Amino acid sequence: MTATEIRDTEGAVLRLRGVSRVHGQGATQVHALREVDLTVRPGEFVAVMGPSGSGKSTLLTLAGGLDTASSGQVRVEGQDLGKLSRTALSAVRRRAIGYVFQDYNLIPALTAAENVSLPRELDGVTSRRARAEALTALAETGVAEYADRFPDQLSGGQQQRVAIARALVGERRLVLADEPTGALDTATGETVLAVLRARCDAGAAAVMVTHEPAHAQWADRVVLLTDGQVVEERQRPADLRGRHAAAGTDESR
Repeated sequence: MTATEIRDTEGAVLRLRGVSRVHGQGATQVHALREVDLTVRPGEFVAVMGPSGSGKSTLLTLAGGLDTASSGQVRVEGQDLGKLSRTALSAVRRRAIGYVFQDYNLIPALTAAENVSLPRELDGVTSRRARAEALTALAETGVAEYADRFPDQLSGGQQQRVAIARALVGERRLVLADEPTGALDTATGETVLAVLRARCDAGAAAVMVTHEPAHAQWADRVVLLTDGQVVEERQRPADLRGRHAAAGTDESR
């Protein structure tokens, strides 16, 4: 890494620089993202909004190392994801990145606790410690009582909360959430947003795709995407963020 790159990425958990993603060729070519720049530092909660097809989910998959940029750089804690081996990239995803998918992606043959603890066990954490961490994360999202149930024994909303617990377990520095409250009622959704806000306040970074302006109120910054391009960034007033954080704390008591 050059001295300039070190200065550019210093202190950033996530850094996208000139990132584009193109699907297809010729007449069928689609530009999902176009020259996107985004920096997210410790403690920041960023909401990404925009119409359907604007590139929101593509941004998350690139940030999480689940897809490769056609051009540009994606760095997580200073590591260029495009230059990592498959093994090294998998290790970064397990240790540093928590991802909340729209369709949950829970393993049917594993219980809720086993789904949440699996990434920790793959990283060499003992089964006992991994389960303890999983139960803590499940309690944060309000589903500890379902720890030993299988996904098909849970409602959609309960599965979503298990998926969020899996993204939060351990010392994840970057949480990427694609419509994390989509299957939840209003009160439970607010509780989950309060958990994400608290994680950021404790030093993690989060990027959340949402269609709901009310949910974006929890973020420090709102990034607007249109046709794969960042068209606007809005900084949330600190007093508004404080009120939402306080409301979330009150609800969790």
